[in-house]
Amino acid sequence: MKELMSFLKEMISIAGLSGYETPIRQLIEESWRPLTDELHVSKVGSLHGLQKGEGATGSRSTESGPRPSILFATHMDAIGLMVTGVVDGFLRVTEVGGLDPRVLPGQLVIVYGREDLPGVIIQPPANLLPNVNPDAPVSINHLLVDTGLLPQQVSKLVRTGDLVSYAQEPIEFSDEYLAGHTLDNRAAVAALTYCLELLRKNRHAWDVWAVATVQEEETMAGAVTSTYDLRPKIAVAVDVTFAKGPGVSDYRAFSLGKGITLGWGPNIHPTLHKMVKELADKLEIPCHLDPLPHRSGTDAYGMQIVAEGVPTVVIGIPLRYMHTPVEMVAIKDIQRAGRLMAEFAMQLEPEFVVELTGKCRQEVEGML
Repeated sequence: MKELMSFLKEMISIAGLSGYETPIRQLIEESWRPLTDELHVSKVGSLHGLQKGEGATGSRSTESGPRPSILFATHMDAIGLMVTGVVDGFLRVTEVGGLDPRVLPGQLVIVYGREDLPGVIIQPPANLLPNVNPDAPVSINHLLVDTGLLPQQVSKLVRTGDLVSYAQEPIEFSDEYLAGHTLDNRAAVAALTYCLELLRKNRHAWDVWAVATVQEEETMAGAVTSTYDLRPKIAVAVDVTFAKGPGVSDYRAFSLGKGITLGWGPNIHPTLHKMVKELADKLEIPCHLDPLPHRSGTDAYGMQIVAEGVPTVVIGIPLRYMHTPVEMVAIKDIQRAGRLMAEFAMQLEPEFVVELTGKCRQEVEGML
């Protein structure tokens, strides 16, 4: 558990905003190298790691015919800010991904200019703001980043388009909980890494693709392009979901540390959903239904619609205070998600695709 905690703390201390994921990809690549048989980067920057299956022969290195594959996708990009202008030594910024403006004032940040600069997000006094509701959050258009440097220094070191990320240090609560920025979705990357560790020690007939996707927060470019490139038979998106907390204590959220979730909605293949739920029950892994009645807001949407369509399912890890610098997760839930992924991959047999198609046809005919 401590090793997983350390890896997660390291990941959330590294930049990797949506569209600019190179720093975090390099760390994940280093961790996945001993856990995979092949490792490469896609044309748009997603990381692809392959663990070869044993097929029907029991030999992981066999070349006798193509093995079916399953793709586990966890996006590695993070939300943050981008500089839109430099005025009198202060930086105007806009969002990369979805930010909550209520938590921005007073936040410590790092500006990635010609050199890394510490900064703080500030807002002008209320009497200097133009015609705003004094009780409403200040718009990001009126917020500024102060680096503490003279205007001429800032002009030399910072340009429009430079990135800005949160600088909140990880906060560890015993061995059970961790808070910090970008746990959406580095928590799922940690779960997939744990899954690869388990699979390395056990037999699985199918090839397993572990993919750390890019740009989920903005374009879903990673989910779509990686699925098209790798052409898996089935796919699993692993992401965070809302945990219960102040203001979110009803059916829309899930208890932190009390189990993972399984999405249900139009991006979810019903037969896969049923199989994963039955497996979770068998393994005594707490697993709750997460209604996703529209687009799931995860890589599942991008993967599902590739080519002729890919049967997809969504596994969720409850996370408190989403899209803030102090997101919180339970390490137990990360381990549960990783174990469920590994066990699901291990139970897949070569003929499963034919069985899945048959079961789906029966279900459709039963509804007619």
